[in-house]
Amino acid sequence: MSPAGTTLRISLRSLRAHRRRLAGTFLSILLGVSFLAGTMVLGDTLRANFDTLFADANAGTDAVVRSADVLDSPGTPGGVRAPVEAALAARLRTVPGVAAAEASVQGAGQLVGSDGKPVGGQGPPTLAGNWLADPELNPYRLAEGRAPAAPGEAVVNRGAARSGGLHLGDTTVLRTPDPLRITIVGIATFGDSADGMGPSTFTALTTEEAAARLTPKGAGQASAVQVRAAPGTSQAELVRAITPYLPAGVQAVTGAAATAESTAQVSGRFLTMFTTLLLVFAGIALLVATFTIHNTFAIVVAQRTRENALLRALGAARGQVLGATLAEALAVGLLASLAGLLGGIGVATGLKALFAALGFSLPTGGTVISAAAVLLPLLVGTVVAAGSALLPAVRAGRTAPLAALRETAVDRAADGRAGRTRAALGGLLLAAGVPLAVTGATGGPSVALTTAGALAVLAGLVVLGPVAAAFAVRTLGAPLTRLRGVPGTLAGRNAARNPRRTAATATALMIGVAVVTLFTVFGASIRATLDRTVDDSFAGDLAVTAPSFGAGGSGLSPRLADALAGLPEVRQSVGLGRGVARVDGHGRTLDVTDPARLAGIVDLGRVEGSLGALGPDGLAVSRAEADRRGWRLGGSVTVGFTDGTSGPFTVRAVYDAAGLAGDYLVTREAWAPHRGQDSDTMVAVALRPGVPLAQGRAAVERAAAPFGNPQVQDRDQYAASAASGVDMMLSVVYALLALAVLIALLGIANTLTLAIHERTRELGLLRAVGQTRGQLRGMVRWESVLVAAFGTVGGLGLGAFLGWALVKASDAAGTGSFAIPPLQLAVVLVAGLLAGAVAGLRPADGGRPRLHGAAGPGAGRGAVGDGGGQGPADGGSGPGRG
Repeated sequence: MSPAGTTLRISLRSLRAHRRRLAGTFLSILLGVSFLAGTMVLGDTLRANFDTLFADANAGTDAVVRSADVLDSPGTPGGVRAPVEAALAARLRTVPGVAAAEASVQGAGQLVGSDGKPVGGQGPPTLAGNWLADPELNPYRLAEGRAPAAPGEAVVNRGAARSGGLHLGDTTVLRTPDPLRITIVGIATFGDSADGMGPSTFTALTTEEAAARLTPKGAGQASAVQVRAAPGTSQAELVRAITPYLPAGVQAVTGAAATAESTAQVSGRFLTMFTTLLLVFAGIALLVATFTIHNTFAIVVAQRTRENALLRALGAARGQVLGATLAEALAVGLLASLAGLLGGIGVATGLKALFAALGFSLPTGGTVISAAAVLLPLLVGTVVAAGSALLPAVRAGRTAPLAALRETAVDRAADGRAGRTRAALGGLLLAAGVPLAVTGATGGPSVALTTAGALAVLAGLVVLGPVAAAFAVRTLGAPLTRLRGVPGTLAGRNAARNPRRTAATATALMIGVAVVTLFTVFGASIRATLDRTVDDSFAGDLAVTAPSFGAGGSGLSPRLADALAGLPEVRQSVGLGRGVARVDGHGRTLDVTDPARLAGIVDLGRVEGSLGALGPDGLAVSRAEADRRGWRLGGSVTVGFTDGTSGPFTVRAVYDAAGLAGDYLVTREAWAPHRGQDSDTMVAVALRPGVPLAQGRAAVERAAAPFGNPQVQDRDQYAASAASGVDMMLSVVYALLALAVLIALLGIANTLTLAIHERTRELGLLRAVGQTRGQLRGMVRWESVLVAAFGTVGGLGLGAFLGWALVKASDAAGTGSFAIPPLQLAVVLVAGLLAGAVAGLRPADGGRPRLHGAAGPGAGRGAVGDGGGQGPADGGSGPGRG
């Protein structure tokens, strides 16, 4: 037989002989590949679902006529466009090649359900618009009832009706954001059968009422004009035909181009960020799996020292032994990766369910599996398995034939020169990484520099792990001697006697715990910053808000603040709205308010100039933004609006604390001529002296009820709601990191299980001298807890340091707060220790050698590996070291 055939035969026989020992490796690869494959499948599925949604929405539209100028700013994906004249639709109907043209009005509109609560708004948008009469231009189909024909009549999509408990004939409120009382006369599907355009909601009004409610100047305006071509006219020909009829500043694009733009906005921003986040966590899971796989093969190769030496004595070349070990790793990696591909579909489904449970629904549709989603995880899983086994395989190939004559194998982990090299290299990495991270956090700040330092620190700790493991485990295990007696002492010595193995096992858990700690610290710091912002800048008693985040929601009516100001319990109330403008050529978000009234409720710090003197052409700017732009009080700044107009604005006030107010303030008088769909994001309320909070709150709630029942919160509740997005982020992070931690715990269990096979003689001898089964199981479990404690404590320290560095590096303005949450970190510590105890259950139950195991046939197996408690690596003899 050829050498290659012999190598393959040896590998297959070894797999059959040691299949149980490789079970942990198989599971680690399977879980990591499942996460990676699930992430890619989910990304491909969402991308295809969004493509289908936008294609269906524009299926009958051959051209879209819209404003040519788009104003981009942070927080407005796709930008903002000015409306066009609705009369343009009638003009275009006369153009040759045009079969139909309809003015399309669309804006934000949030339904209030039968229970008085808003429907949707947790991410996906809540939309309102006009019902298009042309059935080919309208993507919605009436499933029940009829189209709106009079003011106050509306059609809602079936998904929104079901979510809100609404039916034909029901009367409810539509926030536009001014409350509009509507009667539901129709329920529609998106296309022929879908409940809606993904998870978004849609309410259709008559064209006249939609324009009056959703466009800046009311009737006569439209968001765009949708055009359908006559038979035989292509989309490109249609665009060329209608372009000469368009006024200045208005453009026509093909329906295909409009669909591609909408798809790119989602795929290029949201989906890219979303899938990148998931891929990062998949990478963490695979990194943790790498340590587990490497450790498993290192132990298995050590256990086969005599077997490999015997092969060498019988004539096997080094390359054959190395090839047999690598072939075994490749086989396990390939089989586990294939199983992981199937698991990936389940992971993708689970991720969608996770986000839906957190209130962030994703579009539904058939699962899409691309070639890349199959080949890449398969390749990554196989390469990770082979790469992790490479060093142990090289060690196996170097086994000397004379090792077959030894009673035990020498563990190379105790080589002093290797330890000194590790200490030097690890110390060098830490000496470089810590200053880099600190400089990036405090000197720039620079996220890139901090990241480079963090990676160096992580690498340094991984390299130093075996050097520090013995001391760390002995220190952590010191109380066990008093608490658990001899079994506790033996558990500590077992964990300390092979520091390389202990470090490799604990490092996987350390990485998982470090990432959990990092995000916990980062989330707590963001929450502390928001709390401080509310405490420092919000001097009111109540805040009225619209419960939504992301793209959803319609905001609050700008008339609400004035309605609340007239209450006898209220001293002052002021609304804070948002607008988009081009300030000195850059898209910026403006806060629209009455600055003089705002200063009475929101603390803006030291103010230069006069907030009350802004007028229709004045601007108030935060000091940080003014310094960044080099602006001074009295300076002139060019501001352009979405309606195409622009002009000089004078900087009439500069304030210290941005906080709730943002970087730019303008009056409603300045904003009104250029506004889009005007809305407030919150209304701050200050009660009169002596009015009890409960009484004032009840009065505000009664007055706000006709405006769509917005939330009325006190200061603490408002601060908590501002941080709700952080809590959702942490929930997602913890759920995603659970897989990495699970893989790390599998590594601990697998290592201990393999160690039990090594210690058959040793454990049998302990039983022979009087150790009970309960004591033996306790010894193994406490060893597991010590390994988990080493990884958990190291992860907590590393994560806290990296969390501090990340908080400081991402706080360019220097206004953030760093916070260590002791309770949450204590929970992480306890969870790590409990998880270690759970990971030791199976190995402990497997450690039941009979009394004659000290001298029976099992002794031969127990002599292989780390010395069975009596080899040179152990530094002593007999069970006392084990």
